[in-house]
Amino acid sequence: MSYIVIIPARLKSTRLEEKLLQDVHGKPLIQYTYENAIKSQASRVFIATDSEKIEEICQNFGARTIITSLNHKSGTSRISEAIEKLELKEKEIIVNLQGDEPMMHYENINQVANTLENSNCPMSSLFEVITDIKDYYDENCVKVVCNSNNQAMYFSRSPIPASRDKEIQLNSCYKHIGIYAYRKEFLKGLINFKQSKYEQLEKLEQLTFLFYGHNIQMNEAIKDSGIGIDTEHDLRRLKRLLA
Repeated sequence: MSYIVIIPARLKSTRLEEKLLQDVHGKPLIQYTYENAIKSQASRVFIATDSEKIEEICQNFGARTIITSLNHKSGTSRISEAIEKLELKEKEIIVNLQGDEPMMHYENINQVANTLENSNCPMSSLFEVITDIKDYYDENCVKVVCNSNNQAMYFSRSPIPASRDKEIQLNSCYKHIGIYAYRKEFLKGLINFKQSKYEQLEKLEQLTFLFYGHNIQMNEAIKDSGIGIDTEHDLRRLKRLLA
């Protein structure tokens, strides 16, 4: 199987200024994400960014970069532009690894690509069982419900599935991990999708894919995904975990 990894990297961030460049024990945060990616079986790894500042810092630690537009509203959109600058086969698998996932294990990167390779779906992603009731109620923890074929039915920031008759059983609740794999032919067409009303409500782009009838093959992650970095609190926690 052949696949590549593209790490979308936007300079501006709402809750933590220039978070991808935040120092974590002497390295920019995005370097940890990149170093995990190059341990995977990906044939190539790129960082797609809207910033010459990010580009220069990433090239300093040996990463290959692609400059993209400032106008992208999502990482998927940024990757769609990036692949136009690369010579890829139509059936090539592209893994979208978020730059703010510095603890994403390389085996999960391989897994999401393999999941797509073995599926008829146009894209794939991962989940893990929720073990803390606080995560179940946390709007920053995106939940997913799957069907009998392990394909996504819905994603939400709200607590799903809800239990009407008794206390929720967390072993039936799953946290979505923000890593995706797509086939090139599908990814090229995503720029033509109009944002769905559900994406507008939940601020989750994957809901637009479901809205237009495209299945997302899910799989339970084989390794702990660690933590994504959105806030100063997350950054302090990351530093403690990596100390």
